[in-house]
Amino acid sequence: MSSLYQAMVRIIEQRVTPLAGSVGQQRHVIAIRDGFVSALPFMIIGSFMLVFIFPPFAADSSWGIARGWLNFSLKYREQLMLPFHLSMGVMTFFISVGIGASLGRHYKLDPIMTGLLAFMAFLLVAAPYRDGVIDTQYFSGQGIFTAIITALYAGELYAWLKRRNVTIRLPKEVPTGVARSFEILIPVVVIVATLHPLNLLVQSYTGMIIPQAIMHLLEPLVSASDSLPAILISVFICQILWFAGIHGALIVTGIMNPFWMTNLALNQTALAAGAPLPHIYLQGFWDHYLLIGGVGSTLPLAFLLLRSRAVHLRAIGKMGVVPSMFNINEPILFGAPIIMNPVFFLPFILVPMINATFAYIATKLGWIAQVVSLTPWTTPAPIGASWAANWALSPLFMCLFCMLLSALMYYPFLKAYERTLLKQEQENNQPQSDVAAAANS
Repeated sequence: MSSLYQAMVRIIEQRVTPLAGSVGQQRHVIAIRDGFVSALPFMIIGSFMLVFIFPPFAADSSWGIARGWLNFSLKYREQLMLPFHLSMGVMTFFISVGIGASLGRHYKLDPIMTGLLAFMAFLLVAAPYRDGVIDTQYFSGQGIFTAIITALYAGELYAWLKRRNVTIRLPKEVPTGVARSFEILIPVVVIVATLHPLNLLVQSYTGMIIPQAIMHLLEPLVSASDSLPAILISVFICQILWFAGIHGALIVTGIMNPFWMTNLALNQTALAAGAPLPHIYLQGFWDHYLLIGGVGSTLPLAFLLLRSRAVHLRAIGKMGVVPSMFNINEPILFGAPIIMNPVFFLPFILVPMINATFAYIATKLGWIAQVVSLTPWTTPAPIGASWAANWALSPLFMCLFCMLLSALMYYPFLKAYERTLLKQEQENNQPQSDVAAAANS
């Protein structure tokens, strides 16, 4: 068993760690991650409005508060939906600007201009103009992949032209703002001259504009991202990377965010239409069933540490339990430690995967309400699970079940580790006892 663990550690150190480090520092991965982070506040508020508009009460409820809330929502639905449409409904605007600005900062370009250039590139292909009306179909989740591709293209094109001094230079006496506006003229012309004809060409051959064609090509991948194998693979990668000391959640969420946001938009559309929700694996599922207290679902472990007989573990529990309630568990990961600790390898990897299996099956069977809202990742898990599912109670109970299951799985490994530490504490205290006895004699 020891040799197997050592072999696994060598593979992680020699193969996985360098690859993950390279991926995590790749400029396009960072730009995509930054784009979603930039859009997050707007999407959280938009999701909250949707929960407010569709309160968690039965349509025929006669309870006073519920009836009043439902009637108010029905009467003013069009007005109440406006903040949602201008946040979640145009999420691609924020994402494309965020990606462009991040890429601009990487290349030492003006991030505002680069972000606006990315935004224009997206609109060129995703906002067809027909009969005096702009089609907004791809401004929400269905246009995310197009927003990513066009933003990366615009940023790279601007940097490429800048490196080759293909730009309009004005005298130094011209104000900086005016000079920057003229500097970006050529990139704007090149973006229009390349993307617009390409969009028309794709449409003439396929009958679909670029975002429609992209979604058609990615449809199998989007569907596969909502399956139990996809959940288990993404969780496994995250846990393996974290065990090696690499922030695996940043890498995995960076990959999964486009799929999660696309599926979230489809769930919200179904909720507004009163139709069954089509998707299970969204960010709310990841945050509140698989990362309870942080990566590895360590909040139950933090409570167990509080009652440990080992002084070291008890101190770590006191230090880490409050941050863990808000899904920040670095004190436990590095203090216990769990990172690169062979005793905790199996539970750290398996706990979130087993939780994922139970939660997915229960949701698939219709026992658990599905996610329709985006919540801050620091929301305490039981509260966040209910909030993300339109304040339904079933996700709260599922989260509590996952916490109990996590505690049961961590417990035997914790006791084994505790015995090792207690033995070490006794050995460290023994010389002091011998010195004290000698002094008394």
